[in-house]
Amino acid sequence: MTYVLAYDIGTTGVKTCLFSLAERITLLDSAQEGYGLYLLDGGGAEQDPEEWWQAMCHTTKALFEKSQIRPEQVAGLSFCSQMQGLVLVDREGRPVRRAMSYMDQRAGEELKKGLAHGPQIAGANIGKLLRCLRATGAVPSSVKDPVWKYKWVQAHEPEAFARTAYWLDVKDYLILRCTGRAAATEDSAYAALLYDTRKRAWSEPLCRMFGVEMAHLPPVVQAQERIGGLAGRAAAELGLASGTPVFGGGGDASLIGVGAGAVKVGDTHIYCGTSGWVSTVTDRQRVDVNAMIAAIVGARPGRYNYFAEMETAGKCLEWVKDHLALDEIGVYLEKKDVAGSQETVYASLYDYLTETVEKIPPGAGGVVFAPWLHGNRCPFEDPAAAGMFFNIRLDTGKTELIRAVLEGVCFHLRWMLECQAKKIPTSDPVRFVGGGALSPVTCQILADVTGRTVETVASPQNAGSVGAAAVMAVGLGIAPDLDGVGALIPPERRFSPNAAHRAAYDRNYGVFRKLYAANRTNFRALNG
Repeated sequence: MTYVLAYDIGTTGVKTCLFSLAERITLLDSAQEGYGLYLLDGGGAEQDPEEWWQAMCHTTKALFEKSQIRPEQVAGLSFCSQMQGLVLVDREGRPVRRAMSYMDQRAGEELKKGLAHGPQIAGANIGKLLRCLRATGAVPSSVKDPVWKYKWVQAHEPEAFARTAYWLDVKDYLILRCTGRAAATEDSAYAALLYDTRKRAWSEPLCRMFGVEMAHLPPVVQAQERIGGLAGRAAAELGLASGTPVFGGGGDASLIGVGAGAVKVGDTHIYCGTSGWVSTVTDRQRVDVNAMIAAIVGARPGRYNYFAEMETAGKCLEWVKDHLALDEIGVYLEKKDVAGSQETVYASLYDYLTETVEKIPPGAGGVVFAPWLHGNRCPFEDPAAAGMFFNIRLDTGKTELIRAVLEGVCFHLRWMLECQAKKIPTSDPVRFVGGGALSPVTCQILADVTGRTVETVASPQNAGSVGAAAVMAVGLGIAPDLDGVGALIPPERRFSPNAAHRAAYDRNYGVFRKLYAANRTNFRALNG
């Protein structure tokens, strides 16, 4: 039996998972710990890399305190992490400032200066757009793209920028912390939108065009590659054996699909965690500039994920928990205390919420929710977009509002799925993973709203970690490649669309699709 550790580095916390690798990838145990997300004026969103590391150390030690497996039996460790962050480090590997999250949207002026002057298509200078598409198959046209965060630091924090030796993504910083080696996996490099997928190297012309220093960009490695052994100090802090192999791993957009078992061309998976997305495997690059969808580099060379993202999906349910289910004076739904401890807040309360909304008929009494609580990226890019409840009446109650939130997230996922289906074949069934897939109610709503059969897998909230374990299986020689991973991750449950619910959902979805266009000017007046 081979044992490996996978670190799922999310937006709100780390989950450390111990797997056995054999005929199936089996989760043996896990431990998790949260950390901060610091929201700042002007759209800033930052995290402290030291908090990531300390959470890794605490959860690793906690895991082995309760496991019969010993640290020296671990054959490798790797990562699945949030992507498109900006971690600038000095020559000693120390961050020169807090990390900028993928959610950070302060760099609007840098985006305008770098991309939006002259004749434009979809807000991008035609010449620059064509050069980007030729090299990468995508365009850094979002204020949240990492190159504009990089330029923001250069413009606003020149002292920190002057100390920078490497520009890393979240996972790549942690690999540096583990091994002492600066490296970026191919999907991380691509997510910077400066990586030439034809040459499989950083694009010097794009770096020159955007004013990026090539010396700041680390060497590029593969997901299954052994980057190095765990260095002595890092091993001591983690409580692991020195020299334990550290593999490249990947970002969540790459590995969650692998962990969902959606690995063949045409396979579609939907993810609902803090953020949400729809992703379909392709064998060539495609881009839909108008809908903000691009085929990003996957975990396997030569495969891409046609990827559409929404910024807040499961985060909307967390908002519901904080502001509708539990209010400021501690009043609970039906006066039932299901939030007496941290565990029940994240288990019983969410179960109770979904059980409660199941009693409300589809359509939420005509209430429609827009899930844009931190702007939106696809199929429209607008950091000023915000959430809303539409069509509240005197007889509307909390339970209708809560159901409308679940339906609104699913409406947006349907919107992105339909945008993908206009360009490429998408699968039916679709695999559904992330914390949202733990709720049978949400799974059924998603099936009803999209009209697709929805399949879930074991521990869908750990799909990213399963993906990280899968690439280690390849790196350790246990599996020949990633193509056969789907057979190791069979579906556990299936949810078929209920035709009786279609009319109510189609009616509300039609209204949902019009909400942004009808309120775009209002969003900018209030939030621009």
